Amino acid sequence: MRVLVVNTGSSSCKVRLIDPAHHEPVATASVERLGTDGTVYRVHVGAHRAGGTTQAHDVPGAFDLALRRFAEFGLDLSTDPPAAVGHRVVHGGQGLVGPTRIDDRVLTMIESVSSLDPLHNPACIAGIRAALRAFPGVPHIAVFDTAFFADLPKAAATYAIDQEVAAQHGIRRFGFHGISHEYVSREAARVIGRQVSELRQIVLHLGNGASISAIDKGRPIDTSMGLTPLEGLVMGTRSGDLDPGVLLHLARTANYTPAELETLLTRRSGLLGLTGRADTRDVVAAAARGDDAARLALDVVGHRLRKYIGGYLAVLGGLEVLTFTAGVGENSAEVRARALGGLEHLGIVLDPARNVADSHRARTISADHSAVQVLVVPTDEEWLIAQFVVDAL
Repeated sequence: MRVLVVNTGSSSCKVRLIDPAHHEPVATASVERLGTDGTVYRVHVGAHRAGGTTQAHDVPGAFDLALRRFAEFGLDLSTDPPAAVGHRVVHGGQGLVGPTRIDDRVLTMIESVSSLDPLHNPACIAGIRAALRAFPGVPHIAVFDTAFFADLPKAAATYAIDQEVAAQHGIRRFGFHGISHEYVSREAARVIGRQVSELRQIVLHLGNGASISAIDKGRPIDTSMGLTPLEGLVMGTRSGDLDPGVLLHLARTANYTPAELETLLTRRSGLLGLTGRADTRDVVAAAARGDDAARLALDVVGHRLRKYIGGYLAVLGGLEVLTFTAGVGENSAEVRARALGGLEHLGIVLDPARNVADSHRARTISADHSAVQVLVVPTDEEWLIAQFVVDAL
């Protein structure tokens, strides 16, 4: 059985053909920096590899590019379609908490919560519609980023506002990147030879979007993102934690509209707001050249990370494993060092040489005497989505 997995982000589209019985994908395509002049793609089918710039600047264009390049390398899915298509959907709201077969009703439900995540859900819907057009005769299954956190303890999921208002408008903490947090927590346990049910873990999913979770015996008990993917850590273009009074102040004194505030917080904040650069690699390079704004941004990022790590260690009541994942978490030794610097008194000791070693494999980067094992584990959301799709058929 082969499953085509479509994973759209705020500025990216990944397409993978996966045989769930094997971890290596049959074919992969990724298109990044959508909506910019620097849109790039990479395709890998068997021994064939290709990449470069592209004029495909939106999700449907990226999806069509992937299928076209697959066919050019001998994998024509129009004549040999997948058994099913799995879709990562970022926000499922309160009604969609498990792998769900997509029909008109489910699409409407996904669209109804797009106001809670205007950066991602519209892109997810565009990917679904493109795939439905390409493969109308196969099952399409939605897998939700919020599902892993659906049963957060009420103390973690509840905002301290008028509860009648909260109930009327569905206001609670949902959490995001759940597919990645679930996969990485399982994989981290495998890497160290333990059962996930034995471990207290912190997982840091650090990419253009970033979140951290506290996982006790395989069950999440807290996470940094909330009603929307805005809360929590400093991100590429998103602010993370912010006093809500800032928004009221801007609305009252500068006449900011809700749409303008949304743009400010989702597209003009985070690293971009602090430095004019949204890519962590560019910020790290600028800081190394002596750029004061970049240095401050990295200080802010590190401070926020350490604060959350310390808080989650307290919530868990101890910690066996801390794991970095996603683009920044897997590749930026600088960010990892800043996240853990000064936490030796908590039993978290990084090995500097292991931290900077160039590797794309799951690995330990803590010192031998560290009470907490620190890992880097590449995430594989698409493989876990394929597993969920098979289970749902």
